[in-house]
Amino acid sequence: MKIRALVSFLVLIFLYQPSFATVYNLPATKHETVVAEYPNEIAVTRADQNETLLDVARRFSLGQVEIIRLNQELDRWLIKKNQVITLPNKRILPDSPHDGITLNIAEYRMYFYPENGSKVYSFAHGVGRQDWKTPLGKTTIQKKVKDPVWRPPESIRREHAANGDPLPEVVPAGIHNPLGAYALYLNLPGDYRIHGTDIDKIFGIGMQITHGCVRMYPEDIDQLYHLVSEGTPVYIVKQPIKVGWLDNVLYVESHPDLEGEETTLDQRLASAAALIQKANNNELPEFNQPALQEALEKQDGNPTAIYERVISPEEAAAEALATQEKTEIPVISPIKAIAPVVKKVEVKAPKLMPKTKVVVTKKPAISTKAKVIKAVKPATKPASTGYYHG
Repeated sequence: MKIRALVSFLVLIFLYQPSFATVYNLPATKHETVVAEYPNEIAVTRADQNETLLDVARRFSLGQVEIIRLNQELDRWLIKKNQVITLPNKRILPDSPHDGITLNIAEYRMYFYPENGSKVYSFAHGVGRQDWKTPLGKTTIQKKVKDPVWRPPESIRREHAANGDPLPEVVPAGIHNPLGAYALYLNLPGDYRIHGTDIDKIFGIGMQITHGCVRMYPEDIDQLYHLVSEGTPVYIVKQPIKVGWLDNVLYVESHPDLEGEETTLDQRLASAAALIQKANNNELPEFNQPALQEALEKQDGNPTAIYERVISPEEAAAEALATQEKTEIPVISPIKAIAPVVKKVEVKAPKLMPKTKVVVTKKPAISTKAKVIKAVKPATKPASTGYYHG
């Protein structure tokens, strides 16, 4: 077994710009579910002034928990000038239909699959607190509303009044409306929405902080609002552990438990083993157990390579042919990109700072010295995919 060595990295000196969705090309091979924003293994940025990790998250359309877990050695409240911050690069797509929107509340991110089938958009979002959980399951976008008016339920008004922050019966549209400028109403009992946020809660994205709704950055909900239509399917899942293939390498991705939940390492190992077995034609390969355990302990959301499959020349030729035959359908890129920027139609973007410098190292090598250890025993029951078919 060989494991790719994660040795090269991409250095990005960031642009001062608002957040927009990260747009990934879907893998050419149908069974692969790992996507990457940059060609290198690791992406980083260097601060050009003193700031916080929350400022960096805002700029790169990342959630607060996500960027903190990737930079556990840094002080979230003080990032000094020239300090290096790790950014996400690879992501494993949730185990759900590649159709419409998937919200994986365990990683505080959503994925939107346009109808052309060649791209996937990924956005950060906030979810419901322990006492106001975001419901799981399949639903649809019931209606779209620009400049929504908020009528707080009586339970929320009582909560705010008890905290010395009384709410009016009706909160008009505007910069202080918690729903932001756009709202996508879900076909669920309880008035659940995917919506923006007001200027007072801009740094709560990517946290378990709402009353059950899904909250997004203002620029992100603007973009999503104009991408989707009423009737778009929405899958709400909870998948803290994900497993997926890319270029015959198997990756695992692990996220922390939500508030009020607690799983042991043994439970996470059993769940991961079941997912690995499912991804490998129901056979458990002799994967790199230390790498898996480290990923499940660290829970930083960074996909970790644990196994590389050796395929025959005939299989390789068949996959190459399938890749060549796949037609690429062009999609307008969001403004956040390394390549030359394409102007976004729906959102007015502020002026960018001067050009930035990009340094790219060589393609990562493949290690031939990965230690093979006897695989753990899989869970007795297959791990739940976190959604149901309605």
